[in-house]
Amino acid sequence: MASLAWLLIPLFAAIGAAIWGSWAARDRTQGDISELAGYARFREAMGNADQVRAKAEAHSGSDAV
Repeated sequence: MASLAWLLIPLFAAIGAAIWGSWAARDRTQGDISELAGYARFREAMGNADQVRAKAEAHSGSDAV
């Protein structure tokens, strides 16, 4: 019975390795596309924030003393 237990350990390790290997090798191109689209929206929003800040600084009355 003890030898059976010792044989099951590598069997479970091989099954676990096969599951992990199939998970690690999955196709993730869809996630990359949505992440890149989100990054493009982020860059656009940051660019708009810089433009709004520049306009606010250009039209502020704090320099006219």
